[in-house]
Amino acid sequence: MTLAETPNQENSLNPLLTLNYEPALESLGGDYYDEVAAEEFPQHILRWRNDALLSDLGLNPPDVTDEDFITAFGKFQGRKPLLALRYHGYQFGTYNPQLGDGRGFLYGQVRANNGELYDFGTKGSGRTPYSRGGDGMLTLKGGVREVLAAEALHQMGVRTSRCLSMIETGLSLWRGDEPSPTRSSVMVRMSSSHIRFGTFERFHYLQRPDLTQKLLDHVIEYYYHHLVNQTDKYALFYAELVQRVAELVAQWMAAGFCHGVLNTDNMSITGESFDYGPYAFIPTYDPYFTAAYFDYYKRYCYGHQPSICQWNLEMLQEPLKAIIDIADMQAGLASFNNYYGAEYRRLMLKKLGFEELNHPEADELLELTIKFLKESQVGYHLFFFEMARTFSLKWRDDPACVLNNSEIVPTADTSAIFDSWCILYHQILNHFDLDKMEAIAQTLSQHNPPTVILRPIIESIWEPIVESDNWQPFTHLIQAIQSRS
Repeated sequence: MTLAETPNQENSLNPLLTLNYEPALESLGGDYYDEVAAEEFPQHILRWRNDALLSDLGLNPPDVTDEDFITAFGKFQGRKPLLALRYHGYQFGTYNPQLGDGRGFLYGQVRANNGELYDFGTKGSGRTPYSRGGDGMLTLKGGVREVLAAEALHQMGVRTSRCLSMIETGLSLWRGDEPSPTRSSVMVRMSSSHIRFGTFERFHYLQRPDLTQKLLDHVIEYYYHHLVNQTDKYALFYAELVQRVAELVAQWMAAGFCHGVLNTDNMSITGESFDYGPYAFIPTYDPYFTAAYFDYYKRYCYGHQPSICQWNLEMLQEPLKAIIDIADMQAGLASFNNYYGAEYRRLMLKKLGFEELNHPEADELLELTIKFLKESQVGYHLFFFEMARTFSLKWRDDPACVLNNSEIVPTADTSAIFDSWCILYHQILNHFDLDKMEAIAQTLSQHNPPTVILRPIIESIWEPIVESDNWQPFTHLIQAIQSRS
């Protein structure tokens, strides 16, 4: 056996490299991507591995070593080709044809236990033809933030990509907003697809409807396969995408999540959260809360997210109209607000403890809830968590008991709204039999986690990493998110 054969022998024993990778996107051909090489890093320290995802992939976590992760997702041995995807996009409302995977690539595609195809995509893996002068790297803090966001959103029931691994790479990175160099990482994200709205927009810019058609057929075959044999499959695809996106935005809004930068190149064609760089969870209910410090005009603020996603879907009609009748797409998009409203209502009622609430007071309760949250500026997540923590049968007997042992204390200006809310909640509870109170308590607990990664919490776990390389707070926070403790 020669030395050259040794890596292949080792790779054949690595469970991450012996998964059944499918060349689905690769089979589309070179019009859709560039083959690239991964950066060679001076150091590899595995900081995060998502064993829950290993189980979803049919792997037994104890059989996958940390070194297996480093070999596959840090040194990138044993996998070719690595594909930097090509796309364009509307960035802050302006079309930009100078985009594409600038610091990542499609590592591979595999099927999970549920039979669906998933992408492994990197972030921070080095320069590509689309790096536009950047270094192609990811800061360690950026990796930490994405791991936390993905797990938190997943636990909150939001459709999202998740991080499979994060490895510290030993490089020192200079960033414009940092006075000194910062540490670097490379991350592997598992998502339903890395095909973006901007992937289609690129072919309209290039005047290649043939490539748009090919890509659309690919998307329907792999991600909307229940439509493949429908005679009007293209119109049905767009209508379903509208529904998926509308429901996704409702999930963000109910979770109090602000994506940050909803450019069309950050919109997945499968209607899934991903690429949410400068995200934030809102501390209080403020429609104008803005996550990205560079979003000077608040284009992507929390309250604008539904209308922005609707606008992005409208922009997607431009490349798709070569294949789909514009009237069909407009009809599909016309349902956006109905889908959004129904899903937001459903999710917010769950946060209030009700799996179903068909009583006429339901909408009034939602309106009063939002009004109180907005005018009082009590903690958005604290309000619902305190409902779960202090819920009592006494709330059914006396409206004065509602939230009376909680941290929610209305001000003089908001006490009237709060009293009206308590009375209405008390009245609604009395529409239910006594034996339904336990189910309401469980719904409150299920939909209002005690741990929400507000910015101060992220900073509190980042500080010990910087000061003493202490990862315990990070580990404990992840465990709290996953266990909902």
